[in-house]
Amino acid sequence: MKTPSHDLIVFGATSFVGQILIRYLAEQFGTHGPLKWAIAGRSEAKLAALRNSLGLTAGKLPLLVADAADEAALRGLCRSARVVISTVGPYALYGEPLVKVCTETGTDYCDLAGEVHWIRRMIHAYETAARKSGARIVHSCGFDSIPSDLGVFFLQQQARERFGRPCTEVKMRVKGVKGGFSGGTAASTLGIVKEAAANPALRKEIANPYSLCPTGYAPAVRQRNVKSAEYDADFDAWVAPFIMSAINTRIVQRSNALSKQAYGADFRYDEAMLMGRGLRGCAAATSMAVGLGSFIVASALPPTRWALERLVLPGPGEGPSAEDQRKGFFDLRFLGRTSDGRTLRVKVTGDRDPGNGSTAKMLGQAGACLALDLPDSGRSGGFWTPATLFGDRLIERLRAHAGLAFEVLED
Repeated sequence: MKTPSHDLIVFGATSFVGQILIRYLAEQFGTHGPLKWAIAGRSEAKLAALRNSLGLTAGKLPLLVADAADEAALRGLCRSARVVISTVGPYALYGEPLVKVCTETGTDYCDLAGEVHWIRRMIHAYETAARKSGARIVHSCGFDSIPSDLGVFFLQQQARERFGRPCTEVKMRVKGVKGGFSGGTAASTLGIVKEAAANPALRKEIANPYSLCPTGYAPAVRQRNVKSAEYDADFDAWVAPFIMSAINTRIVQRSNALSKQAYGADFRYDEAMLMGRGLRGCAAATSMAVGLGSFIVASALPPTRWALERLVLPGPGEGPSAEDQRKGFFDLRFLGRTSDGRTLRVKVTGDRDPGNGSTAKMLGQAGACLALDLPDSGRSGGFWTPATLFGDRLIERLRAHAGLAFEVLED
């Protein structure tokens, strides 16, 4: 049995989101509080500069140097930690060695990965090791996919209280969102499209709504996927595709599978963006759908992908300003319907730029939840989802410390 000297280590601390996360942890927990944490990365100079930016009180915050490809260094890092948070992306390029070492050393782990194909590979490659060592691995602990996964979890809890049964159909609609891409998110998105464009088998895998579910899990239920502009009668509005539904819907379906189909064997879930009513809403939805499709095509073709990388999207270490992060927000609406036709609406909101400021807070609280709230939760090692491992405990943390709200909308 290891005796870790740190409750939590943030690996990739000097990345764009990593720096936001470190400042948030310092504000929330200090550097001498009940949470013993450290920062890690490959450059000692950059780590020291980041620590210095936190002020004099952070002078003794431990710095750990390790490269994402150096398994020996990562093993030493993991043996000193109960929980590791990783912000080192794109994960498909840099993430596997740390996941591998965590599963071998029994170290709990969470990240903000949204790369479905990579998450699937990690589950297939290392779940046996995680179960053996007791390591609890939780991917997608940022805007993808905590609001979606915990939003459905919250709605289903409310449905059981009110109706005595879960909702077998849930829709999530983005009512409002304001924020920007970081360079890491842009690189991950382009990487997924590039790989899929060159690999037909990967395209088929990514298209499978149950691709992250346990092997053999394949309910005979046709899942909806909003691919173009369409009218949604439940919301009396036109909707357009939501780019993050590709990861969010898979995480939600995995939660249902891991919880022994607590949402129902015929559970359906889809996501889209609300674009308004009437002709204006139709035009906005059509424009959004065409724009998203054009972006995907441009990302798949080498010449236009090069132009996006060089001229349009943020580069490594770049992202929204601190002011833009503060002005950001998201407002998600969920509608659930039971098998006998009763409906329930809830909303999940956040008070910062979703992909950066709010993601950092969600990821930080997920790590703290693993370190402080779940040491003896009864959850065994393996690859979990936010809803199946954290559930109510993380919802409480997000409400109290991360600017998120989970509310029932009464008719």
